[in-house]
Amino acid sequence: MASVNKVTVLGNLGRDPEIRYTPSNMAIATVSIATTYKAKDREPETEWHRVVFFGRQAEVAGEYLKKGSSVYVEGRLRTQKWTDKNGVERYTTEIIAESMQMLGGKASGGGGGEPYDMPAAGESRSTPSSAPAPRAKPAPAAMDDLDDDIPF
Repeated sequence: MASVNKVTVLGNLGRDPEIRYTPSNMAIATVSIATTYKAKDREPETEWHRVVFFGRQAEVAGEYLKKGSSVYVEGRLRTQKWTDKNGVERYTTEIIAESMQMLGGKASGGGGGEPYDMPAAGESRSTPSSAPAPRAKPAPAAMDDLDDDIPF
């Protein structure tokens, strides 16, 4: 039987990203993203989502995302069980980010550029400069070259 674990969130950061590093120097960034649902004749409902980025994506999030930034994230849910210092079992559900797109202009902390997809396991991600160069816009056609019998 097939299954799907896919989450899509578009919202705003509630605080600056928290960055930490593993002993092997891999970056991990954690953010809280707020989404708001507004039904007719009801108060808006705000939901908070814990999102975790790994590797280069975590570094990008730490460098460019700030409190209030708009961001679009796709990922998967993961629930972890842990015991607190009082011996009480607790659960944390978080989104493991697989791709991210920063929204808005530079003032809002978003780049508005292409989505940043996580590389597949074992695959390295090269620097953004290795992305294909943008296509040049074609030169505008001269007005003399237009057909006069266009029906509109």
